[in-house]
Amino acid sequence: MSLESRFTEDEIFLLATTPIQIGTVMAFAEGSGLGTIKEMFASSRSYINGIKEYPNNEIITGVLPTVGDIKEAMSKAKEMRQKSHDRLKALGIDSTEKLREQVIKDAKEVAAILEAKATPEEAREYKAWAMEVAANVAKAAKEGGFLGIGGTRISEGEKEAFAQIAEALGADSNLD
Repeated sequence: MSLESRFTEDEIFLLATTPIQIGTVMAFAEGSGLGTIKEMFASSRSYINGIKEYPNNEIITGVLPTVGDIKEAMSKAKEMRQKSHDRLKALGIDSTEKLREQVIKDAKEVAAILEAKATPEEAREYKAWAMEVAANVAKAAKEGGFLGIGGTRISEGEKEAFAQIAEALGADSNLD
């Protein structure tokens, strides 16, 4: 059964964008200058790795761009990024706090979609994938300190954001 026959266009969009938005929220949970750049790279890498980690999950493989045709994949990614930007703008998201609130709402909606339309295994793997994005971002750079010296691996702000997202998604909240 195809993804399009199981989910609406809006549901597919939400399933595709929520993990990357989770990564963004985690990257900005605690300002860390250059560390934020590392965290954004970790977010993108973890998002794309979903296809390797869960190759049999129709939802994950269906929402991720395929690398067969790079031009087409880049075009789809650009289109999705623009649609996501337009959606956030229309919702009045103009701060990291509002983005976190929206991502928590979206995570709750994704959990409901998965409960209604996904197999238990697909839902479990999707949630694990989304939380792996969050965890990898949280662990990508130290917070505090100076030029990577000192600081903590996972900040209190990141722990709080992670727990809120995990609760909303109905996923494991263990950040170890």
